[in-house]
Formats: sequence, structure tokens, C-alpha cells
Amino acid sequence: MSFQLIEYVAPDFSLPALANAPDATTLPAPMDGVAPEGYHGTTIFPEYFKVGGRWLLCGESRMDCVTVLRGDWVDAVEFRNLRAGDKVFVGRAEDGSQGIYVHASGFPEDAGANGDVFAFRQGRSRETAFSIDYDHLYELLRHERDHGNILWVMGPACAFDHDARQAFANLIAEGYVHGLLAGNALATHDLEGAYLGTALGQDIYTQRSRPMGHYNHLDTLNRVRSYGSIAKFIEGEGIDNGIIHSCVKHRIPFVLGGSIRDDGPLPETFADVYAAQDAMRACVRRATTVICMASTLHTIATGNMTPSFRVLPDGTVRQVYFYSVDISEFAVNKLADRGSLSAKGIVTNAQDFIVNVYKGVHR
Repeated sequence: MSFQLIEYVAPDFSLPALANAPDATTLPAPMDGVAPEGYHGTTIFPEYFKVGGRWLLCGESRMDCVTVLRGDWVDAVEFRNLRAGDKVFVGRAEDGSQGIYVHASGFPEDAGANGDVFAFRQGRSRETAFSIDYDHLYELLRHERDHGNILWVMGPACAFDHDARQAFANLIAEGYVHGLLAGNALATHDLEGAYLGTALGQDIYTQRSRPMGHYNHLDTLNRVRSYGSIAKFIEGEGIDNGIIHSCVKHRIPFVLGGSIRDDGPLPETFADVYAAQDAMRACVRRATTVICMASTLHTIATGNMTPSFRVLPDGTVRQVYFYSVDISEFAVNKLADRGSLSAKGIVTNAQDFIVNVYKGVHR
């Protein structure tokens, strides 16, 4: 049976409460980077604003933004990107009574609940059985390869294993990756693996430490920096394997968001955190499925800027699927604590997960 997206159920704006609702109110931003008092803050859900008697959907939303009216378009804007005079929507009611309606039930899903108030094992933990999640993910990825946009978020652990690196490189080559978000470390250790056969000085297959191996990632960084770019390093050194090599070869965009602890860093790593956020959000805007692995920092950052829906070029509203994969239950459940309620968690080793996914999509 082929994969089927959950059909979006739009609000019924003929209902009296919405049909008779007033137009939403806007107030000018008093200065650059500052919203007016009473601003409306965005969620992960589809949000509609009544303007001139019409309900307008904020089509490219993200959590914790303010909304700005630009002609007949509602734009979700980070506080830092507000400009004095922007027409900012104000109102804290989300039921339409102030012309703002947050639609939290657009993707009805039968979770098999039996209506009981009390039930065992409702969370996501190391004791959870994830077989059905894997099967659903394989079907989803096969669908999204041709009909969507799959964005992956990866921590450095994903580059520590030979089989995981190869499996993910194969996923890129076969069309299951449309973008990659990571930090300096993921790319550094993946390139170290391709250049010297180690990650943090350990053989990527045997996991045995090499003599003076603690220099290997620094030597790799230094060599890449001498070329001036990752692509020139790959060409100049004849690199022929790994995650970043596959991204470059197949022209898959990747964003390396730097942190204060970075070594080097690689030439392409964003040193400005807000420039990194903007670059990440540009990728998120296209994504219809997001899979985050072994990076609490980048997972939460991506989760906070990923809405539960996407408006396609033909105007269709569809669900965005979001997976958080980590060996730590805390990391997997953290997104739910921060309001990203649509995230699906899988508690497992990230390297094993990548290998299983590659095998699974070929079943």
C-alpha cells in the first residue's frame, strides 16, 4: 500500500464565531527590533488572520515570531528582523475573537487511543518499541524522495562509524536527502574520516586509537583551511567518500552552524549565530520532513523554527513530519517540552539508526 499524507482539514470560516469575528488589529513596530505591546506570538500550527473580511493564512510560520501584514500576505518575522513601522498583528486570543485563529486540529490522526484516562507507557523511552515508527518512516521517505523535501540534522556522532557514513552517503546519492544542517564538528570529523580514516583520532571502523590521533581533526581542519573551501579540499585531496563529499558531489545544500567551542573552524562554518539561523531557516522553509539525530543543540534550534505544516506552491497545505533521534531520552523528549508537539521521538544509537534506515528504504 502506497504512502498517503494526512489530508488537511481547514477551519470552517462559515461558523458564526469566525464569520462574525472582527478584523485583526495591527500596530506599527515602534522601533527596529521591537514589537508593539500586546503582539501576537506564533506557534507551530497554521494561523489565520482576518484582514478586510478575509482570513489569511500565515504561510511560512515558525514558533516564537511576530506576524507582520505586508499587503495581502502575513509574514512571520523574528523580533531581530522587525523594522520600525512594520504592521504587527496584536492580540493574545487565538479563538478568532480578535481576528486571529490558531488551527491546532488541521491534521486529524487516529492514534489508536481507547479513551482511557490512565494507560501505561505513553511516553518515548528506551523501553518503547519503535518497529511501527521505522516502518512508517521507510514509507514516508520513499514518498518524500519524489514528492517532498527531506531535511536532515546531524550531530558529530553520525560521522564516527564507517557503516553509518557510507549508509548516509548512499541515502544522499539515492535522493533521500535534500538538505543537511549540522555544526562544525560533524563536517570536520566526516572529512577527517575521508582524509585520514579516523574520527577524533579513532579508526572509523575498528574504533582503535591511532598514534598521535588527537592531532588528526586539527590536521584535517588546517588542510581544508589551506584550500579555502571544503569543495576545493575534496577536489585537491581526491576525497571520494563520506557525508560531506556526497553533499558536494550531488549539490545538496548544507549549513554548518558554528558554536563557541569550535576548533578551526571549517571555512564554510557560520561564525555569526544569527547568520547561521537565517541559513538554517532558508532550508527549513522548503522541508516537508525533518529528521534530527544526535545533536540536542541543533535539534532544538531546528524544531523551534519548523512549523507543523507547509504550504505548497499550488496552495495545498500539508503536514510536516519531524523526527528526533538520540540515545538520550532527555534529548528526544526535550522538543515536546519546548512546544514542538508534532515531533516523533526514537531512542536509539544514531549510527545504527542511519544504517537501519538505509536498509529499510530498500525493503
